[in-house]
Amino acid sequence: MKSLIIVESPTKANTIKKFLDKDKTVLSSYGHIRDLPKSKIGIDVDNDFEIKYVIPVKARKNFNLLKKEVEKNEKVYIATDPDREGEAIAWHLIEALNLKNYQRISFHEITDSAIKEALNNPGEIDINLVNAQQARRALDRIVGYKLSPFLWKKIMRGLSAGRVQSVALRLIVDREEEIKSFKGEEYWSISVILEKNGQFEATLKAPKMSIKNKEKAEEISDELKISDYIVKSISKKEIKKNPLPPLTTSTLQQEASKKFGYTSKKTMKIAQDLYEKGLITYHRTDSLNLSTEALKMANEYIINNFGEKYYQQRFYKTNKRAQEAHEAIRPTSIKEDIDPQHKKVYDLIKNRFLASQMKEAIFDSTKIEIETNKKRLLQSNGSLLKFDGFLKVYPMKFEEKEVPLLNEKESLIFIKTNPQQHFTQPPARYTEAKLIKELEENEIGRPSTYAPIISTIQLRNYVEKNSERRFIPTEIGVNVNKMLTSNFPEIVDIKFTAKMENDLDNVAEGKEDWKEILRKFYKPFNKNLEEKYLEVEKETPEPVLTDEICPKCGKPMMIKVGRFGKFLACSGFPECKSTKTINDERKKTGVTCPKCEQGELIQKKSKKGKVFYGCPNWPDCDFAVWDKPTGNICPKCNSLMVEKGGKEKCSNKNCGK
Repeated sequence: MKSLIIVESPTKANTIKKFLDKDKTVLSSYGHIRDLPKSKIGIDVDNDFEIKYVIPVKARKNFNLLKKEVEKNEKVYIATDPDREGEAIAWHLIEALNLKNYQRISFHEITDSAIKEALNNPGEIDINLVNAQQARRALDRIVGYKLSPFLWKKIMRGLSAGRVQSVALRLIVDREEEIKSFKGEEYWSISVILEKNGQFEATLKAPKMSIKNKEKAEEISDELKISDYIVKSISKKEIKKNPLPPLTTSTLQQEASKKFGYTSKKTMKIAQDLYEKGLITYHRTDSLNLSTEALKMANEYIINNFGEKYYQQRFYKTNKRAQEAHEAIRPTSIKEDIDPQHKKVYDLIKNRFLASQMKEAIFDSTKIEIETNKKRLLQSNGSLLKFDGFLKVYPMKFEEKEVPLLNEKESLIFIKTNPQQHFTQPPARYTEAKLIKELEENEIGRPSTYAPIISTIQLRNYVEKNSERRFIPTEIGVNVNKMLTSNFPEIVDIKFTAKMENDLDNVAEGKEDWKEILRKFYKPFNKNLEEKYLEVEKETPEPVLTDEICPKCGKPMMIKVGRFGKFLACSGFPECKSTKTINDERKKTGVTCPKCEQGELIQKKSKKGKVFYGCPNWPDCDFAVWDKPTGNICPKCNSLMVEKGGKEKCSNKNCGK
């Protein structure tokens, strides 16, 4: 019987073909075959939120091809991904192609056994998952299409607002405010170098911040210099460090960010490729479950490669929201010959999976308490790795520290004191990893949404990354956040947004009607929006004249604020439209332009929001590179050296240095 299998990706289609007979044709829908229109909201809010889907122009050719193939085949299988988005793509295919004789199949890994199992046990479309996706899409579209024009009118044109992205922006802005208002407090710690069977360090036991200034630290140090030291107690014990669970979407993005500096978008793109090539299980998951087959695979690999003493079967508790039918992200089989482009992420997934089924690491820990004749207590800690356990495949940072062999009541020889000044530190700015963790802990978004959220707020120029790859809000981002928090507090409220996510989960589980969620949200939202149009005054920052002269007409330049922040514009506008970039100190690289040898290269953004580094004297000098310059010159071709993938490389692609 001739049959057609439709998936959403051409790569996935090519992988599946390898496991099927020739009487089965596999084609790709290239994502959604239907979508909301681009030019209008597409949701009739006055007619119980009826959604008007269209077939986008770019999808019409493929839609016609699929339609012809459907007519040629006796049976059609829809094999899109096993989540809400995949279920919605399947539903749109059925509706658009008017399919009658179809079957829904799904699998969490693209392997021969998984595909055959799915074909032998076809199911139905889960309309609850479809409705949950429709509700999310409708909510996001309503917020975006209703709030964005408000921002245009009250701040400036070209701005946009998003339901979940606005909460992420608020987290970053709020953190920046915490940092600005933070006042560091001085405190001191004191350690002492002692000797007995070798030198070692002991730290004074005192409540943190109890030594508040240099005078007090010197007073205690002077006392310690003339004190006698006796070993009061010695305690030894084993400390066990358990392995972490296998990776989920969130933890995969966090670990790839911390270990490789990958953006969440890049990590998810690589994971998508690995899944579609059949190398890992489905990568959009918040479950920690592992299948019986996976546990068996880990058992055999660990015992065969490391020995039985390294193996321990483990089960991990999944959070209450996770879809239990899904698995954690794991390899479909253990492979070593992965292409370099995907190897880092594959090895991260593989090693974390294996480590989750291994014995704990064991450390020998020693704690020595020391007392002075002035009744002050000091402590010295030692730790040595006794058994590496899971660290054999998943290394983690730890510090080994030896302490000398001592006996209780033994006298020690004083060598010197080491007082150190400290200041309390403000909370750190968010990295991608920390922001994803914060979103997950606050139940903002879902596994598939973290990468788009972070990508969107950067493309809108609401936030940017500093040299430490941490997020800083831009001036326009601060202004947008202020407007939203002042006038639409629920939209950027963490608890309210988390509740909306839980409502969507209830729709997915068939516990709540998706239209009712839209009704409850829209009525108060729209009423407030109408009132704010009347109440809120437009924020129009006055241009500030500068001493800089327009290079085209000779009139003074003035500072204006645009969608991408402050810039210099000629005061003779509109007759003269000359503009110039303001050299933001945060964006300077300290590297002189190698072409004009005058300007200092600065960080810029392309029209599509991609960061590059160019000469500030543009358009007179057009030098630019995509990667951050180091200031060094290539010894081979004399081109500028840049940072790429954590290494210094030549900016000249043809050089190879």
